[in-house]
Amino acid sequence: MKNKTYVSGYFPDDKDLIIAIKELQEKNVDITDVRTPFPVHGLDKVLKMRRSRLPRAGFIAGTIGAVIGFGFQAWVFTEAWPLNFGGKPYLSVPSFVPVTFELTVLFAAFALVFGFLLRSHLGPGADNHIFDEEVTNDRFQILLEAKDGQVDSLQESLQSVGALGVQLHEVKS
Repeated sequence: MKNKTYVSGYFPDDKDLIIAIKELQEKNVDITDVRTPFPVHGLDKVLKMRRSRLPRAGFIAGTIGAVIGFGFQAWVFTEAWPLNFGGKPYLSVPSFVPVTFELTVLFAAFALVFGFLLRSHLGPGADNHIFDEEVTNDRFQILLEAKDGQVDSLQESLQSVGALGVQLHEVKS
């Protein structure tokens, strides 16, 4: 097993974090991860991250749920078990709306939850490394992976962009 070495720098607020990221990108430093205690608006644009495909997955799964819900009800009430309720039509679309809506929401929710867990590698058995528990409280962290003796240069880069603290982390992979 090979060990990975990470260098992390801590920042007091989100404005300093964004400025530091821009300066590191100007120096062509590869940023492995950025961890924040709350969502930072504009961080995805600064890191040049692609737009998520989760909404598309939710829409597709919701559509599948709606088709299944409506199709099943239509089949049951017209073919499999037609019942005449006071002379009303067998295919009564307004009465199918609640179940169709609920299956749409159910399928979309499951798709979004499982898609997020898979995409983020957060499912059962995930091996996530918490380098500092204060990151979820009041610290902003930039994480850089050190390759082939880059540790000193990465530490200097983080200190030069204003990191309050710089730490070295060894992770077994």
